[in-house]
Amino acid sequence: MADIIYLDNSATTKPCAKAIEYMNAALCENWGNPSSLHTIGINAEDIILSAKETCAKAIGARSDEVFFTSGGTEANNLAINGAVLARAKRGNRIVTTEIEHPSVLEPIKALEQKGFEVVYLRPDESGKITEKDIEQAINKNTILVSIMLVNNEIGTVQPVKAAAKAIKAAGAPALLHCDSVQAFGKLNIKVTELGVDLLTFSGHKIHAPKGIGVLYKKKGVTISPVVLGGGQQEGVRPGTEPVPQIAALEGALLSLPNVNVALGRMQEVCDYAKEKLTATGLVMLNSPEDAIPYILNISVPGYRSETLLHFLDAKGIFVSSGSACSKGKLSYTLSALKLDSKRIDSALRISFSRENTKDDIDKLCDALIEATKKLKRA
Repeated sequence: MADIIYLDNSATTKPCAKAIEYMNAALCENWGNPSSLHTIGINAEDIILSAKETCAKAIGARSDEVFFTSGGTEANNLAINGAVLARAKRGNRIVTTEIEHPSVLEPIKALEQKGFEVVYLRPDESGKITEKDIEQAINKNTILVSIMLVNNEIGTVQPVKAAAKAIKAAGAPALLHCDSVQAFGKLNIKVTELGVDLLTFSGHKIHAPKGIGVLYKKKGVTISPVVLGGGQQEGVRPGTEPVPQIAALEGALLSLPNVNVALGRMQEVCDYAKEKLTATGLVMLNSPEDAIPYILNISVPGYRSETLLHFLDAKGIFVSSGSACSKGKLSYTLSALKLDSKRIDSALRISFSRENTKDDIDKLCDALIEATKKLKRA
C-alpha cells in the first residue's frame, strides 16, 4: 500500500527486509524437518539453534532457556497454565492485575473457575500497580504472579522488579511471569535484572511475521507442558518447529536498532505528537506522562472512536480504537483508570514504530481536525 500512515504498531508491525530474507531462505533452501537426522534436517536445526542464541542474547539469558511458540498468546498460556499445574500442590493463590492482556486474563479466569484463588490488582489513576499493593497481595500460598512490563493500551511500565522482591520477602513458592510483548525491542530487558522466572514476547511486534512467539523459562524452573507430542523443545512445547518463522524472528532481531537510541528518537516523536494533538484543542491524553513513548492513548470527546477510526482509514491513516484483541469492546484498561464512559468511547490508540516521523503526526492532526468538522457529534 502506497502513501499510508501506519500508527497501529502495537497491533502488529510491518515485517522488515531481513526478516523476509531469512524467512524466504528457510522456506526455499532449508525446508527440512529439524528433527530429521539427514543434512537437510540438520540445516533446519542449525537455524533454530542460531535463533535461540540471538533471542537469548537479547534478554541476557541462556540459549537453553528459550522456547518457541506460535505467538504471544500461546506463550502466555503456556507460562500461566504450565506454572500453575506444576505448583498446584504448593499453594492456591494467583496474583495478577486487572489490566493484563486477554491472553493472560482469560487463562487465569479459567483457573479461577477451577478453584484457584485469584487476586486482581487495580492500577492507580496513572495506570500503574503500586508496589505496596503487590507486597500485600503475595503470601506464602501464592504460586504464580503474572504482571506485564508495558501495558498494551496506555503504555505504562509496571514494577515487575518489585514483584520479584515481594515474592522473596514473603517466602512464597510463586513463579514470576512477565508478559513483555509490548516492551521487547523497545526497552532494555535483562531477565536476571527483572528477577523473572518466565517471560514472553512476540515476533510480529518487532517487525517479524505473525505466528512466532518466545517463552523464556529460567534454568531449573519446571512447568508442566500443556501440549503433548513428539518431545521437541525438551517437551516444554512439542511439535515440529516452524523454522521459517523462527528464521524470520532472528532476522528481525538482528535488524533492531540500538534500544536506547531508538527510545530517544521515539520520545521526540511522541512528545511532538502530544504537543500537536493537545494544541488542536480537541484531544485529551489518556497515557500517563511517563508511559513508554511507543504508545499514546488519546480521546476526542464527542466523537466515537469507531467513527473516527473509519474516517482516518479513508484518509490512509491507520490507528486503533484500543487493543486489537478487544474486537471493539469498551476498554477495561481505561475503565480501570476510572475514566468516564464517553471518554473511553472516544479513545484512540496511536502506536509508533521506527518508521514513523513527525510528518505523520502533522497529517494525523490535520485529519482529526477535518473529522471533527465533518462528522456529527455522538
